[in-house]
Amino acid sequence: MIHNFSLITANDRKMNNQPGPITPMVIVRLLLIIIFLAFLPLIISRQWTWWEAWVYALIYILGFTVSRLLAARRYPDLIAERARFMQHEGAKPWDRCIVPLLGLLGGIILMVAGLDALFGWSPPFCLPAKMISLAFILAGNVLGSYALIENPFFSGLVRIQTERGHQVVSSGPYRWLRHPGYAGAILIYLDTPVFLDSLWAFIPAGLIAGLFIYRTALEDRVLQAELAGYEDYAEQVPYRLLPGIW
Repeated sequence: MIHNFSLITANDRKMNNQPGPITPMVIVRLLLIIIFLAFLPLIISRQWTWWEAWVYALIYILGFTVSRLLAARRYPDLIAERARFMQHEGAKPWDRCIVPLLGLLGGIILMVAGLDALFGWSPPFCLPAKMISLAFILAGNVLGSYALIENPFFSGLVRIQTERGHQVVSSGPYRWLRHPGYAGAILIYLDTPVFLDSLWAFIPAGLIAGLFIYRTALEDRVLQAELAGYEDYAEQVPYRLLPGIW
């Protein structure tokens, strides 16, 4: 998840590029992400009556699918941009290392939760705690999806998309946070261990949250140095991830 932001509003954003082709490999990749990762805790634990894991999988699949469909409807070339994100030139070398780590840690969280359920390593959380964590997971999905749908430059790697007319987005959630997509992802990852009853999953969840914070700092530095208008935007929206704090 990456969002390179723009001072233009939704009505001003018109992309000149034609949408790239959606290849069979892209479809396979999406199926792996949506189906395999969503059901990984259930597959590992083999506890098919685990209602929290079913709810989590449903949220994952619906959130991913609906947000991509809505984003593709507004910005058809954004899906091609995201599908080819590891092939683009001009991406920052450090982000080519960070992005695979983020994907790996995201999978490890779900894997650990499944193993925890299989072997009973952690005591279950109380229902009120699970409901609160579920609310935060839903909020994180809404925030991240809103950022994706609102931002035509929501690429997969940190880079200035000059060939796509990269600008700075100040509408939608970017009115309050400079990196709402990352904020939404952190909410989801930190609350997943509670909802899926896994204390051990807090280890990879904490690591991925820290990595997102580090990536936010690096990306923000790049945008201020290389993206026209971003310094002015940063003055208008001072907070990167958490309003009132940072």
